[in-house]
Amino acid sequence: MTNPFQSRSADLGGPATDILPVTPSDTVDLSHVALALYVERGGVISFVTERNQTRSVEVADFTILPVATRRVNAAGTTAIGIHALVLT
Repeated sequence: MTNPFQSRSADLGGPATDILPVTPSDTVDLSHVALALYVERGGVISFVTERNQTRSVEVADFTILPVATRRVNAAGTTAIGIHALVLT
């Protein structure tokens, strides 16, 4: 099978190269800054942006939240099934 991504450089405007499960934490950042978050079951997400700003938003089921995110906080987060879309 050919791989169209093999010789392509990572691009912030392109697709994520992986999706990683997120365990919310008030102290531990994600292993990679996420391009966006995908949420399976809606609720509130409390997160820290790439620019170190804390935000809280309410999202519906199956939402893609296109905000560069370095951490999803445990305190204040009620959404579940959160995944980070990343470039690796």
